[in-house]
Amino acid sequence: MGDMNLRLTPPRPPVFKGRLHDARTATSIGRWLGPAFAVCFVTGLVSHFMQHPSGSLIDYIPSRPSWGYRLTQGLHVASGTAAIPLLLAKLWTVYPRLFEWPPLRSVRHAVERLSVALLVAGAVFELATGLLNTVQWYPWPFSFVPVHYAVAWLVTGALVLHIAVKAPEIRAHWSRRSPGTLTLPAQDGSDRRSLLAAVGASVGAVTLTTVGQSFTPLKDFILFAPRHPDRGPQSLPVNRTAAAAGVGRIADEEYRLTVAGPRPYTLTLDELRALPQHEVELPIACVEGWSASAHWTGVRVVDLLERTGAPPHARVRVVSLQLRGGYRVSEMGHEHARDPLTLLALRLDGEELDPDHGYPARLIAPNRPGVLQTKWVGRLEVLA
Repeated sequence: MGDMNLRLTPPRPPVFKGRLHDARTATSIGRWLGPAFAVCFVTGLVSHFMQHPSGSLIDYIPSRPSWGYRLTQGLHVASGTAAIPLLLAKLWTVYPRLFEWPPLRSVRHAVERLSVALLVAGAVFELATGLLNTVQWYPWPFSFVPVHYAVAWLVTGALVLHIAVKAPEIRAHWSRRSPGTLTLPAQDGSDRRSLLAAVGASVGAVTLTTVGQSFTPLKDFILFAPRHPDRGPQSLPVNRTAAAAGVGRIADEEYRLTVAGPRPYTLTLDELRALPQHEVELPIACVEGWSASAHWTGVRVVDLLERTGAPPHARVRVVSLQLRGGYRVSEMGHEHARDPLTLLALRLDGEELDPDHGYPARLIAPNRPGVLQTKWVGRLEVLA
């Protein structure tokens, strides 16, 4: 009976005695993490718009500068990679607050907790799936691109809400002389600076050892990037091989290029080679973050369009001979189609294209995502 009279002790939240789990440290890391997320979000929007333009918007995608997509996508992957150690440091700083008791103290506190839950879950999801995308590993049942895009908006909204709710606290701890900072133990200052220096060094390290896949002057420092800009068939990386696309070695005598327009025609490979050839230097820039420049030789797409009598503002649909895989068909707005740098390339760095690079003919155009630089081209369709 005595046991029945025992009172149950209410659960107590854990007590965190570690230092630097404070608003000043969180604010200092947040000043780096926020811009990294902003750059990643904006450049991600650019990439999504260029890969999936809707309706007439395709005609507003500029073809210059020729290196534009290379820059924005390189920044996208670099800022996302840099955000990983920043996010881990931020979570370490604030995780004791997850165990605050009572869990909800007011409406404002409830909104703050909701924004934190959405922000943390979304940010971890975005960085984890984005990192796996760079190595083309997709251990999930959903389509990466639309889900990643949708969650990016969710994270951005949660981040804006979180900053709005925490603005007074951020303002109070923004600098060393801010009122909130001055209330913290002065002896923590040197340790905090050491922590921030370590976080900054880790960001620098992961950036230096990965960014060379797109910023080629640093390619010799690549340790962890999944691609090297000089490695692959003809010293150029590939994402989808001819075997993966279901394309074998296409016999020269069997190849035909069909140009469907007001005056449709078909060209054999020998006839295509006999047309005026032009050489351009353009980069291949892929959504996974790697890019590399090369010299391409081939027939200008604008010359093929003029031969078929395409109107000046016509779009072009490019159809591949590949049997499986995404991006078998791509479209170009009139600015890309008419740009003299846009080629139906037959040669790479003076050599005949390797099958993995799209033999016998592939598209190469300025300021265009690599997934839209269609390989194994068999048909061009004029879209009025």
